[in-house]
Amino acid sequence: MLTNYISAAMHRAIYELLEDGTFYSEIPECPGVWASALTLEACREELQDALEGWIILGLRLGHTLPIIDGIDLNFSKEAA
Repeated sequence: MLTNYISAAMHRAIYELLEDGTFYSEIPECPGVWASALTLEACREELQDALEGWIILGLRLGHTLPIIDGIDLNFSKEAA
């Protein structure tokens, strides 16, 4: 489920080539998840690292994560 969530979120990423020749990316549904790098591939890798850290921290702190493509990583109180 986690791998599918990361894949679905990465498919929603937006990439931009900046004036200085570097790349910027973000996932709009995941506030604060962004990356920048010299190449598109490095930017994608940095974005995925940022996303993974954001998910882990969010779950650890009990934040509600967005449901992406029907994948819900949030714990329900009934299941606990």
